[in-house]
Amino acid sequence: MSGTIDAVLFDAGGVLVVPDPTVLGPLLAPYGGDPSVAAHLRAHYAGMAYKAEQEADEHDWSAYDVVYVRSLGVHGSDAEEAAVVLGATRTPWLWRYPIASSVTALAELHARGVPIGVVSNASGQIEGVLRRMAVCQVGDGEGAPVRCVVDSHVVGVAKPDPRVFTSALDALGLPAHRVAYVGDSVLVDVPAALAAGLHPVLLDPYDDHPATEHARITSLHDLLSWW
Repeated sequence: MSGTIDAVLFDAGGVLVVPDPTVLGPLLAPYGGDPSVAAHLRAHYAGMAYKAEQEADEHDWSAYDVVYVRSLGVHGSDAEEAAVVLGATRTPWLWRYPIASSVTALAELHARGVPIGVVSNASGQIEGVLRRMAVCQVGDGEGAPVRCVVDSHVVGVAKPDPRVFTSALDALGLPAHRVAYVGDSVLVDVPAALAAGLHPVLLDPYDDHPATEHARITSLHDLLSWW
């Protein structure tokens, strides 16, 4: 899409941050779960892929939880209990572990003068989380400066409703057709972007969605080739 896109908006969960493996690793290790950060990153995307396969509602994470713990190596009856524990622990505030490659890519996009921002289904916490973890913030700070951080709880509308992008597009000062939206959900992020007139880009690090007809990237660094 080089030459057709002037700015990029990003989802937060699964794109910039994931559920904190430093908390979930020790939590699930007694069930046989691999505590490594790499294993938990893989588990997140495996869970998202299965959630999409099951066409699970945005608020239904039961399928995700089961596949997440199985991806870590938890099996049998232990997997059932571990999934319950994961679901009870994975609060919105736990989506805070920065994806290192995403952090560096954001900084480089900013350095190249690309307007960037965040639009996330969240619970009123995501702007503070991203600032605190030095991922990004509006204005100066330790992370990459962004034009906006839109939290669905704050604006009162959530993806897949396209109105969630309204204030972000205003902040960018660009028409929707010149903006890409990067997310990790084929059920929520892609339809929302399409409905708003944006270009959907699916972050798919492990090739879990080979059949999708929309643009896919394995890392946010893939976006750098556009500028």
